[in-house]
Amino acid sequence: MDELIEFNRSVVGEVTAEASASGISQADAFFERMAALLEAEGEIATADRVTFLASSQGKTVRLDGIGGDPRESEGILSVIVSDFHDGDAAVKINASDAKKAFGHLINFVAAARRAAFREDLIEGSAEAGAASIITSAWSSITKIKLILMTNATYSARTDAVLAGKIDGIPVTYNIWDLTRFHRYETSGHAREKIIVNFREDFGASIPALAASSSGEHLDSYLVVISGHQLAEIYEKWGARLLESNVRSFLQARGAVNRGIRDTIKDEPAMFFSYNNGLSATADSVEVEKTSDGLRIVSATNLQVVNGGQTTASLHAARKISPETLEQVHVQMKLTVVPSDASEEVVPFISKYANSQNKVSAADFFSNHPFHMRMEEYSRRVLAPAAEGTNRETKWFYERARGQYLVERAKKSQAERRRFDLENPKPQYFVKTDLAKVEMSFRMRPDTVSKGAQKNFGEFAQMIGAEWNRSDKKFDETWYRRLVSKLIIFRYLEKTIPKQPWYPGGYRANIVTYSIAKLVSDADERDHVIDLDAVWRRQSVSRDLGDALLIAAEAAVEVITHPEAGVNNITEWGKKQACWATLQRAEIDYGPEFINCLVEPEQARAVQRDGRREEAVISGIEAQTSVIEAGGEFWNRLREWGGGKRIFSPKEDGILKACGLFPSKLPSEKQSVIALDLLERAREEGYVDEDESPRIRISSLSRQH
Repeated sequence: MDELIEFNRSVVGEVTAEASASGISQADAFFERMAALLEAEGEIATADRVTFLASSQGKTVRLDGIGGDPRESEGILSVIVSDFHDGDAAVKINASDAKKAFGHLINFVAAARRAAFREDLIEGSAEAGAASIITSAWSSITKIKLILMTNATYSARTDAVLAGKIDGIPVTYNIWDLTRFHRYETSGHAREKIIVNFREDFGASIPALAASSSGEHLDSYLVVISGHQLAEIYEKWGARLLESNVRSFLQARGAVNRGIRDTIKDEPAMFFSYNNGLSATADSVEVEKTSDGLRIVSATNLQVVNGGQTTASLHAARKISPETLEQVHVQMKLTVVPSDASEEVVPFISKYANSQNKVSAADFFSNHPFHMRMEEYSRRVLAPAAEGTNRETKWFYERARGQYLVERAKKSQAERRRFDLENPKPQYFVKTDLAKVEMSFRMRPDTVSKGAQKNFGEFAQMIGAEWNRSDKKFDETWYRRLVSKLIIFRYLEKTIPKQPWYPGGYRANIVTYSIAKLVSDADERDHVIDLDAVWRRQSVSRDLGDALLIAAEAAVEVITHPEAGVNNITEWGKKQACWATLQRAEIDYGPEFINCLVEPEQARAVQRDGRREEAVISGIEAQTSVIEAGGEFWNRLREWGGGKRIFSPKEDGILKACGLFPSKLPSEKQSVIALDLLERAREEGYVDEDESPRIRISSLSRQH
């Protein structure tokens, strides 16, 4: 309970600080903070802020947010009510309170379908846009998700509770209370826990064959699940059922997906033979022995790591040809991976499992080398002391959820104070923050406006492809400039709401569009923004701040005046046409604009200098690691590699040189290569039980 109280204090403190710094209301600050988590979790595709409370036909009508257009979210209409309580003590709410809040949401959905109600709304307002989405998308809606997010505590069940139907459309209650938010932020799991009870909730337990022997590291099962069951499970949890970092666009679109659907429709009995099936993981499973063999009763935190398109296609077929799903059976390889090992193991299961579409490195698991390298930089690179201070700090990159809170919690009180000074909470950022900032500077504001998950998917594909071509560009200079981009992004988040031209909403859209516009206009002048200057200052200069706000004011004009035929401002912001309109706009930044820019060659020269300096450091670090491991360690690796013939004669010679220590010292270059060979060997299954301490492979050693 103490942890929960402390967490609530932290949330209230962050919300209060954000509201004070940016000039937005506490309610808006709370909504933005918590909605970002729901986006990251996959509960909603995006979170568009609406502030509406009124009476219609004698009923209270309320809406605090909408999860985007259902036509872009697999037919799911997500409507949100937000309930923030300012105070240290956590407030308690009961089922009656929740039912009342959900009733207000239902009333808005019902009212939105009445022409008279829509006509009374202010044209161009967020509520008018939400009502327009609901009525225009109604025929495409397959599920209505009512979401209550609050920093109060709620004791009953909170996750996807079926609450009846509207016009035949199923409605679910989803409560994200303080307890659930705390569990989500501190669990360290890739996903918020999902418990699938096949027998109680989905008709029957499922037959299974043990595919692992007693004593093996992980339990595995070969399972056959009905298409109907799988579609029902997906109906309840949607994209949350799919491993978070392989979330790429699961709608049945491509040729393969159409083939899946054709098989379901025309040859359902052959589905088992034609389809490669699924690969899934679970934290734990409940298994029962019957006269017919093993059956799996339930699975905790079930995640489909390969076969997302199959799952989504079965769900789509549930609406098109439900009668055939009873004849469809799907093979599934289910591996039980304890939560403390999931981050290391699950990516490899996904990488090597069969799937209709290749899953590339761009799918970006938390332990993708890109994220590992960014984390490494964030833990050691000290940012210059900001103006008016004398303390160097770090920007804490949370590669896997919960790292910041867990690392802080395990320290003593005195250590915690030092940690907070070195890693201030305002300098904490996560993968979706990184993606939104980077895509803004890559002039993709329409993509950023589509929400955290879609934007992250596009970002992952882009960065992943670049990484595969060469990872050298993602060096310390790249990281420093990333931090500079974060500084600019957050400057705008705090400054825009204070401007006289701020429309009172659409802040997220304005921020990403104004950055993209400034980058585009700098490019038109054959210059780039001087990010190195931002890093040195750890703040935005007056000239740069003025230019950003000029771009932001222009962005407001374009964003709030959609083209003909587009009634919803937030949806307009997601269109390339919106970005094209702003990009064409002529803006006079004044003569000081040039002070914020540098020539591209100058920026490249800075990066080259940084890379040369970093190469020296990485060589020293690699040599230190090789020496600490000792000569015998490298001799054992050489012997193992010789048996498997995985090292070339030159590589074998380098390991031999490392094995001569302490009589002879390996060079820095030899040490860098030796660490590369060790990493390769580990990927091939090499384990040295006598290794102490375990060598952590530094990304820097692979960079040069």
